[in-house]
Amino acid sequence: MTTLAVPAACGAANSWQIGCFTRPWDHAEYRAALDAIAEAGYQFAGLMSHGGKPRTVIHVNQAVEEAAAIGEEVRKRGMQTISVWGGDFPVAKSLEAGIEGLKKLIANCAACRCPYLLLGGTSKPELTERYYNAVAECCDYAASRKVMLTVKPHGGTNTTGPQCRKLIQTVGHKNFTLWYDPGNIYYYTKGETDPVDDAPSVAGVVSGMCVKDFRPPNEVMLTPGTGKVNFREVLARLKKGGFRGGPLVVECLDRTDLTKLTAEARKARKFLEELVAS
Repeated sequence: MTTLAVPAACGAANSWQIGCFTRPWDHAEYRAALDAIAEAGYQFAGLMSHGGKPRTVIHVNQAVEEAAAIGEEVRKRGMQTISVWGGDFPVAKSLEAGIEGLKKLIANCAACRCPYLLLGGTSKPELTERYYNAVAECCDYAASRKVMLTVKPHGGTNTTGPQCRKLIQTVGHKNFTLWYDPGNIYYYTKGETDPVDDAPSVAGVVSGMCVKDFRPPNEVMLTPGTGKVNFREVLARLKKGGFRGGPLVVECLDRTDLTKLTAEARKARKFLEELVAS
């Protein structure tokens, strides 16, 4: 079995890659998001949603040449692509279709020179086994393309750290890890589970983080550091569990005033820089 540790492109241990996803600008086309992320001082960009069609910047029905061109747009702005959210792949149709679709996402992720593909799991319990069978079948292929597969807490059967850990252990491949999301721990448990308490449950399986805050009852469109998540303690507990370097990618910002999004992105970057420096 091929195994892969954290991709070398992401730096050595004790280093952090602070980035920002395109999601806060999903009212606009992805190039506008990349302009703002670069202006806010980030060296790393995550490709997620945008205002185009389909809503994901990188997706399963995309030609690999288009994905490569999108990666070039990131590099033209002096940044590197650090994570890709590709949305769903057709595992509901069949296991074979799911494997084929996931391999397309992996190929597109590799084409834009991104070391991490972020998956959301499935909200349908009846598809859980098939979904992660498809992931298991694609781990070696992803490793051969220098892409690590990751899953985040996202509701359904991957709502909490213990659930995510169980799924990762079921797949049982070093090229499938957890992309932690403290805001989602709160959100999908309706504020009942504090990520500070949840974080120790994922020791040894975390390779990156969606930096997302939370405010009751169900608000996540916040600039990190302004909500309920105690990022300092969450990160301390993740460090204790072995996550001592890797991507920290802002997913959400305060969008009350869209003209101030770049300023909010800059605030989030400075917040994370101070957090990892302390």
